[in-house]
Amino acid sequence: MIGVGTRYSDFTTASGTLFEQPGVRFLNLNVTSFDAHKMAGTTLVADARAGLEALARELRGHRVESAYCEEYRGDKARWEQRVDAAYHADEPDVRPTQAQVLGALDAVVTDEDVVINAAGSLPGDLHKLWRTRSARQYHVEYGYSCMGYEIPASIGVALAAPGRPVWALVGDGTYLMNPTEIVTAVQENVPIKVVILQNHGYASIGGLSQSVGGERFGTDYRFRAPDGSYSQGPLPVDLAANAASLGMRVLRAKTVRDLREALREARGADRPTCVYVETETADTVSGPPPAQAWWDVPVAETATRASAVKAREEYDRHVAARRRHL
Repeated sequence: MIGVGTRYSDFTTASGTLFEQPGVRFLNLNVTSFDAHKMAGTTLVADARAGLEALARELRGHRVESAYCEEYRGDKARWEQRVDAAYHADEPDVRPTQAQVLGALDAVVTDEDVVINAAGSLPGDLHKLWRTRSARQYHVEYGYSCMGYEIPASIGVALAAPGRPVWALVGDGTYLMNPTEIVTAVQENVPIKVVILQNHGYASIGGLSQSVGGERFGTDYRFRAPDGSYSQGPLPVDLAANAASLGMRVLRAKTVRDLREALREARGADRPTCVYVETETADTVSGPPPAQAWWDVPVAETATRASAVKAREEYDRHVAARRRHL
């Protein structure tokens, strides 16, 4: 494993479980000696570019086994088929899934467009599905999942690269954190394109809540039911109307067909424009596979609810599987 510039944090190592195989060895290229020495690796303290160039010179003429290349190409081809299936919508007049929203956007952008995202379930879907066309197209803030980052960041990118279409992909939960910078975009007529994906709740944190026995409590934007759960109808929150009230032109898309047309129109707009779409969340719709890596989010040891007890058993199993690199 060659690590370039990584600190081997809890997130990037799946809480110490990502490199479980006993044969894994590390070569760490880092400008900071402390991080280069992590994971009991062989250290190369250098600038990333200079270090990679030096490694390339030393490895000139070396080739991996042909069987590995074939395995890689086969896996890549199968993954592309998976992406195509997630992007594809059999019926254009139905509500799109989140993956199909990305597929519709993929169909209208060129290598000039810049895609910005930071938080929620979108970073995972983009990481797995997005086919980047240029070195500057894909701008996703992985470090701290800064909810509310997307809109102000898109303004900055649009000012730095005038003429390039800049897309801020925003979930409903993220949008509620910091939508007011839209006013700045309107005032300065910065023609950002904001895509709001509405699924009526915190889908990402809801999934995490379920995985640790929290049963998604309080993560949906819904009215409270008599049993105390938030399982009644969705709240009458209209984020499209909110964006319009801040001065944006808003295009509402109800179906895949509407979405395709709205994205094309937004891309050519010369003023701040929002595309608003409610997404389908049914499990029967094709999408990207779930995350396979584990994240150490502690689960209560003394809880008695069945979901929490099961989650604690799963937690203990993963903790036991950690490989310590010392």
